[in-house]
Amino acid sequence: MQKEIIYTKNAPEPVGPYSQAVQVNGFMYCSGMIPINPATSEVLKGSVAEQAELCLLNVKALLESCDLSLSHVVKTMIYLTDMSKFAEFNEVYSKYFNEGKPARSCVAVSELPKGVDVEVEVIAVLKKQ
Repeated sequence: MQKEIIYTKNAPEPVGPYSQAVQVNGFMYCSGMIPINPATSEVLKGSVAEQAELCLLNVKALLESCDLSLSHVVKTMIYLTDMSKFAEFNEVYSKYFNEGKPARSCVAVSELPKGVDVEVEVIAVLKKQ
């Protein structure tokens, strides 16, 4: 097993002792992306829709740094601090995953890093079959 650590300046710097992503055995495992602007390191405290948009742009940037796209994503894990905002999140999410939708989990959590309301984590396949 050969593990490759992935890093790009186009996605937020890790806020703890972890990698942005790791590639191993034909898959890319991306750490959860929260709504941090990678250019300024500022946390976005806007609506769930605004936070979801930035999270998904961060995921997209991380994938693109490895010549991948959202179409390579096979699983998403969504964390929301308020499940009553599920529909608001889904409206943004559906713009990014409208064809060939990946498998998905969505859970409510009591708290997320930096006080944000949304976190998005993905697993992508390195080559489309």
